[in-house]
Amino acid sequence: MINPGRMVLALQQNISKAVVGKEEAIEYALIALLCKGHVLIEDVPGVGKTTLASALARSLDCSFRRIQFTPDLMPSDVTGFTMVNFQTGEMEFKEGAVMSQIVLADEINRTSPKTQSALLEVMEEHQVTVDGVTHPLPQPFIVLATQNPGEFVGTYPLPEAQVDRFFLRISIGYPTVEQEMDVLERYSGSVIPMTTIEPICSAQDVLAMQEQVTTVYCSPEIRNYVASLAAATRNDPSFSLGASTRAAIALIRGAQACAMLDDRDFVLPEDVQHMFLPVMAHRMILSPEAKMKGIPAEQFLLTTLQNTSVPVKL
Repeated sequence: MINPGRMVLALQQNISKAVVGKEEAIEYALIALLCKGHVLIEDVPGVGKTTLASALARSLDCSFRRIQFTPDLMPSDVTGFTMVNFQTGEMEFKEGAVMSQIVLADEINRTSPKTQSALLEVMEEHQVTVDGVTHPLPQPFIVLATQNPGEFVGTYPLPEAQVDRFFLRISIGYPTVEQEMDVLERYSGSVIPMTTIEPICSAQDVLAMQEQVTTVYCSPEIRNYVASLAAATRNDPSFSLGASTRAAIALIRGAQACAMLDDRDFVLPEDVQHMFLPVMAHRMILSPEAKMKGIPAEQFLLTTLQNTSVPVKL
């Protein structure tokens, strides 16, 4: 049986050849992979969003496609379309760019909500329906989407239903001076770091690890803890939209993955707390009053975490 901890560590080291000093972001992306979840990478241009997604894709021996989201991108470019085969006279399905195991949706918020919505069925049900015919996607399947901050010119807000389908959101952030010096050294030579990344994990390995995550025991007390956290966000006047049931399920699954990587077969409250912000923050919509205060959703969520009773008996 594959050892998930060792495999994830090997993947982290492999991705770090191209992504310097972002161990936490890499860890969260790999946890999402183990949980069959999609990743939203949000930050300003030029800090390595696409590099992280591409390095993860290169580390997996899976099919990979990149979709550059632009204002003129059509839903059929994403999902595919049917057309007449003039030799046979029959309708044929021409698959879109999403028919792959790893999909990089680059700058996803630069296309219209109509095209963004083409991913709703894809991300939730891992299938595409075109002209009434359903086509399953290859497994494992994960969407790695990059996004620029919403206030940037030429961006559209993602629909709430689509945002909720992202398992977690991560931010790259600017590097420290030391990290940037390392980046400059690596990228000043003739060898591009991305080209040194080779696949070290097969599709079957990913599927096996995803199955192992589901076997990690989650006690009724932990489930009550997660449900209480979700309820607290819905009752908080700082949020006009709190956590969905999908978000609570994602939090449980993320905690199970954390426990497995820590070589445990049961979930602790610390696992839930570790995953709380990346799983929940992007789903929250602040109330107008909270927006006026200029306080990010993460700050309100930290208060929620502090005020919610932690289970003692597990």
